[in-house]
Amino acid sequence: MEALLSGLIGLLFAAALYQMLSGHFLRFLLGLVMISNAATLSVFVAGRLTLGQSPLIPKGADAPLVEVANALPQALVLTAIVIGLGLFAFTLFLAIRAFRRLGHLNANSALPGLRPRKETHS
Repeated sequence: MEALLSGLIGLLFAAALYQMLSGHFLRFLLGLVMISNAATLSVFVAGRLTLGQSPLIPKGADAPLVEVANALPQALVLTAIVIGLGLFAFTLFLAIRAFRRLGHLNANSALPGLRPRKETHS
């Protein structure tokens, strides 16, 4: 199962890189989401996929009585999801602002339209 997920992670990274290098800002945004999901999945797979019960210790015991799932990768995955969502929202805001200012989202032709404003000294 881990080999299959590792292959899927590689495909997600490759597709994300292809999208991010396309030169269009919305494709870059899609690639950013895909690379965030691939990184989250890689953290999840690195924590080893084990079948176990919830990582809870019964009252009065010092350690779990049965084999439990590792809680650290789950916590890291939840944190990565929240950070990825915040990054997506910020980048989407930048895309909307760039579209309103430039009228397009093509990164290759965006640079000539971004000229610094002339300062007037009086």
